[in-house]
Amino acid sequence: MQRQAVLSQPRARLFDNVALFRLILPLIVEQFLTIAVGMVDSVMVSSVGEAAVSAVSLVDTVNVLIVNLFAALATGGAVVAGQYLGRQDGERADKAGNQLLLFTGASAVVVMILVYLCRNLLLDVVFGHLEPDVRAYCSTYLMIVSASIPFVALYNSGAALFRVMGNSNVSMIVSVVMNTVNIAGNALLIYRLRMGVAGAAIPTLLSRILAAVLILAFLRRPAQQIRLRIPFDFRFDRDMVMRILRLGVPSGLENSMFQLGKIVLLSLVATFGTASIAANAVGNSVCSFQSLAGMAMSMAMVAVISRCVGAGDEEQVRYYIRKLMVICYAVMLASNILILITLPLILQAYHLSSETMEMARQVLLLHGSFCCLIWPLSFTLPNALRAANDVRFSMIVSIISMWLFRVLCGFVFATSLGMGMFGTWAAMIVDWVFRSAFFVHRIRTGGWKRTAFERL
Repeated sequence: MQRQAVLSQPRARLFDNVALFRLILPLIVEQFLTIAVGMVDSVMVSSVGEAAVSAVSLVDTVNVLIVNLFAALATGGAVVAGQYLGRQDGERADKAGNQLLLFTGASAVVVMILVYLCRNLLLDVVFGHLEPDVRAYCSTYLMIVSASIPFVALYNSGAALFRVMGNSNVSMIVSVVMNTVNIAGNALLIYRLRMGVAGAAIPTLLSRILAAVLILAFLRRPAQQIRLRIPFDFRFDRDMVMRILRLGVPSGLENSMFQLGKIVLLSLVATFGTASIAANAVGNSVCSFQSLAGMAMSMAMVAVISRCVGAGDEEQVRYYIRKLMVICYAVMLASNILILITLPLILQAYHLSSETMEMARQVLLLHGSFCCLIWPLSFTLPNALRAANDVRFSMIVSIISMWLFRVLCGFVFATSLGMGMFGTWAAMIVDWVFRSAFFVHRIRTGGWKRTAFERL
């Protein structure tokens, strides 16, 4: 009875329109920088040669898995800290933030050591039979970039903490500095000093080190809700770490399975020839911009809803889910209309053959159209569930949907139905429809409340 009275008590809105704008706009800018700089980075590496491009792309498949794992842990820790902030328990929010930094930093060091110890296994077994020059490039790039794993883990954790404090300006500023250093370093080491793959790897390492140092320095500033304590306490708080893991591990497993499924489908696309491979690559590159606003809104959803859950305010949880979803749809509609209008110009910049250009145009029209209709329900909405501790449900639905619809239907559409590369993209839309139906039902029926308020 007492908990019900607390939940039903009216409260002032936790985020006004100005606060939401200050949270969301930097997130959109940060996502744009990440995607745009990634494209520029790949163009610079291509000047070294096809072997270098192949090597970097192979190593990056492993890097993406690792980065996504620690990003999921960072989100789990941020949700815990955000719930304490919503509960107005600043001391435990501060402790949650410090435990997140300690655990992700220590875990990342262990992962980095394992990558170095398993280097030959990755190069000779996981990556398969490689040409000698590709293997040499892979080895060089892997040895340098793997040293950045602890730093990118710390940066992701610090950035997640700033977002849950409602201050995404900091992560945006650090992202600008990090990406500027990366691009400038690539230009110097690849174009001027002719260092090849090492010239692409060294700036990545240095920029991530700088980003980690900057984000930790910002966390030391006074008058913040979550601060980095000095002297730092290197002792683990078992209960706090377990709570972070209960939220972070399912999301990490979900992200890993998602990336693995994409790799499986990429191997299928490779069987359809060069034109399909090129069209798929262009599609993946441009579609990142089509879903950019949604990815930013997904981060905002975690920051806002975790605070509402911590406050024990079910009405505000529902209010901000609706409000953030409306904003997400509006921004994604505007951005995708702009992209679709300029799509002919965008495709011309890639200098594709007429066959490849037509294939890329078809998949981007499909992706852009359904981005405006289903993507927010499939990927932004479940972040509300994760912020409400309902991580197991979103993990189970996402993994089943990924393998049953995107992967299995992808093979059926592409091969049995003769749709080729386009079939894998059509299967992706089926995946979106399935998962969105379950997430909407979960929100409407209130199944998320069993986990959201059970510990209040």
